[in-house]
Amino acid sequence: MNIVKLTEESKNNLLENLLKRSPNNYGEYETIVADIIADVRENKDQAVFSYTKKFDHFEENASNIRVTTEEIEEAFQTLDPEFIRIMEKAAENIRSYHTKQVRNSWFDSKEDGTILGQKITPLSTVGIYVPGGKAVYPSSTLMCAVPAKVAGVTRIVMTTPCNAEGTVNPGVLVAAKIAGVDEIYKVGGAQAIAALAFGTETIPKVDKIVGPGNIFVALAKKAVYGYVSIDSIAGPSEIVVLADESANPRYVAADLLSQAEHDQLASGILITTSSELAEKVSAEIDGFLKELSRADIIKASLDNYGYILITNDLDESIEAANAIASEHLEILTKDPFAVMTKIRNAGAIFLGEYSSEPLGDYFAGPNHVLPTNGTARFFSPLGVDDFIKKSSIISYSREALEKVHNDIEYFAKKEELTAHANSIHVRYEK
Repeated sequence: MNIVKLTEESKNNLLENLLKRSPNNYGEYETIVADIIADVRENKDQAVFSYTKKFDHFEENASNIRVTTEEIEEAFQTLDPEFIRIMEKAAENIRSYHTKQVRNSWFDSKEDGTILGQKITPLSTVGIYVPGGKAVYPSSTLMCAVPAKVAGVTRIVMTTPCNAEGTVNPGVLVAAKIAGVDEIYKVGGAQAIAALAFGTETIPKVDKIVGPGNIFVALAKKAVYGYVSIDSIAGPSEIVVLADESANPRYVAADLLSQAEHDQLASGILITTSSELAEKVSAEIDGFLKELSRADIIKASLDNYGYILITNDLDESIEAANAIASEHLEILTKDPFAVMTKIRNAGAIFLGEYSSEPLGDYFAGPNHVLPTNGTARFFSPLGVDDFIKKSSIISYSREALEKVHNDIEYFAKKEELTAHANSIHVRYEK
């Protein structure tokens, strides 16, 4: 890995390099995605079937695009019962955590007849995209669908790619059943996002699309935003480990590699005050690369986007972590809770040496669909709030409005909106 002494220049160079991975910087693919979306919007099912044949080599039609009850039952028979048990346990942890996020409608009334409030309404139909390319993600199925169910979403529609035989990964199907997904369609890529956004003869139009995906999926979500809502435009995975001399170098190395194995664009960064730790972590990484199955992907990821940053003190480390605003942030210091209080920007924060990032990916309960590419400065993890909408409630009695009608009319006239002023004035004409 690249061991770099942190300076203002090296920090800016690092941030610039990391931002190259953003979907916003892949404009050469936008035309391809736009053409796919336009085709699906106009030709609906026939376009979807054509792209499934082209990309997934499956002869799709209206009778086989939707996953059947029999296919789900077969998936349960195929899967190791121990895996099913663990997924059910993980789903319960996710459900328990997200139940604490549930908001209720509220109303505030006064004696003069004023009632103000907020009405919480779950979204009616939500689309979930589950990738199926280099790896399969039953965990993402759980992370997207369970909070939607907790929020009260009526209809959850899932799309995911199939293989040339028209088979969907059994782990994904079982996870979808456990999480409460209502419908599953065998379609992936930008064409799946377009189908969910605009609807086809077979796939229903949804109100919101959530879930991770490759660059084509990310750009498609960006393109359909406004026609539907989306969670975010996700980039490649990333982890920052903020450590001092007390950290175990073997743990740090293992945790950096856990994200680097996602793909060649993933990023693993160690920020430390200890040069000795930096050297030991680098050596441990070299050792792990001889053992791990996805070593080629990991090496490409670390060569391009892996860094060990050496800082002067802990405050400088914290400042660097906040500037990077990583998707995952592990804090391996003598007092991780004290450091955590100074962190402003991170998707998920893992405290202490037994809270490694995969704990959050699979099992603990908090969502693993997280902001990437520095967007943790203004985005949050996927949660119950993503599956609800809020309506403001306003009710005034004649008595309550009478006290303030002159103020409202005055304000409206200052904006030269006389019809606004008149709407209030007519209620108090002599």
